[in-house]
Amino acid sequence: MSDDHEHFSGTGRLLTGVAWAVLLLGLWLWGRQVTDVRQGMAAPTTGDMAAVGRPPDAELPPAARPLRDALPQRIDIPGLGVQAPVVTRGLDAQGAVDPPPFDQAGVVGWYGAGVKPGAAGAALMVGHVDTETRPAVFYKLSVLRPGETIRVARDDGKVADFTVDDVQVLTRDRFDARRAYAQRESGRAELRLITCGGTFDRASRTYTANVIVSAYLTGTGTGL
Repeated sequence: MSDDHEHFSGTGRLLTGVAWAVLLLGLWLWGRQVTDVRQGMAAPTTGDMAAVGRPPDAELPPAARPLRDALPQRIDIPGLGVQAPVVTRGLDAQGAVDPPPFDQAGVVGWYGAGVKPGAAGAALMVGHVDTETRPAVFYKLSVLRPGETIRVARDDGKVADFTVDDVQVLTRDRFDARRAYAQRESGRAELRLITCGGTFDRASRTYTANVIVSAYLTGTGTGL
């Protein structure tokens, strides 16, 4: 995601007052960030509005009991062929999560002040959709479908297995931070993967939407 910043909603760690307001502002601003895709690169089109969401006949497994806190180390998305290291990121001055360095577009960022993947609440991971010259780690994020698996290896030796239950493409004019990032069901361990989506508008130099994949913990393994 060229020069974009991903953003965080502090679900699972109660945020109130000014802190919550700043984070919501940062989330809203993310959808309006200016990007810098060089001329000659085909701007990605991600997040087919007609194709995302939960199929009416989707049968999803029950939620597993949340795990204890542990730091994420790697993420594996078999359906996308993604195997990427995870690094801890913080907020910038605008309340946006600083994504991984731009020259490390194959790395996924986790908001370190929030929920740890596998623990109760909604953990947030962000990734670039592109660089100035090539696709990045979350370029194909919008093609995930409910029922697919996301695995997060943790520093306690466990692998948290998440099942995708929703894929949303939220346009800038309909962006709702609480709906996008708030915990869906109390007591569950949930995960959000976020990147830019829609199409790249060269006139305004912005993406038209955000891709948000929601998943919840359904099992635990070892090794990745």
